[in-house]
Amino acid sequence: MPVHIALLRAVNVGGTGKLAMSDLKALCEKVGFSDVKTYIQSGNVLFRSDLPAAEAAKILDAALAKFLGKAPGVMVRSRSQLEMIAKNNPFPDAKPNYLMVNFLPEKAPADALDKLVAPDGEEVHVAGREIYVHYPNGSGRSKLKLPALKHATSRNLNTVRTLAELATEMEGAGG
Repeated sequence: MPVHIALLRAVNVGGTGKLAMSDLKALCEKVGFSDVKTYIQSGNVLFRSDLPAAEAAKILDAALAKFLGKAPGVMVRSRSQLEMIAKNNPFPDAKPNYLMVNFLPEKAPADALDKLVAPDGEEVHVAGREIYVHYPNGSGRSKLKLPALKHATSRNLNTVRTLAELATEMEGAGG
C-alpha cells in the first residue's frame, strides 16, 4: 500500500488551528488510513492508503473540517515527490532552515510572482505546485508579500528532507 505524506495548512501556527498530533493520528485512522505517523507539531502526517493522493487529501480535509470547525487545507505528496522537491532546490547555497518550500493544492498560476514584494532580499522560485522562498534573514521577521501563497503550507527544507526519509523507512518496512 502506498505511503502518502499529508501537509496540513494553518495548524498549530501563531495560535490558530490547535490540533494535537494524537488527535490527528486518531482522525487518520478513523477515516481508514493505516500505519499513521505524525512528525513535529506543524501538521505533518504519513500514512498508507490505496486512495489516490488527491482523494486522500479531500477525505482528510473533510474530516479535519468536522473536527476543527473549518477545513485547514491538506496537501498530499509522495516520498518521490518530496525527494525531487529537495533535489531540485533552486537555492543550493541557502541554509536549509532559511529555505521554505510552499506547497500548493494545485499548480501555481502563471502570474504567481506578479505581486511579489521582497524587501529583505528574499528569492522566490515557482516550480509546479511548489514555490520555493529563500529568506536570507530568516522567515520570522520577513515582510515578504506574495498573494500566491495564500492557500499554501510551508515547510523548511530540513523538514521536507526528514519527511522523505520517514516515508522511505515506512516503505522499507513494507505494508
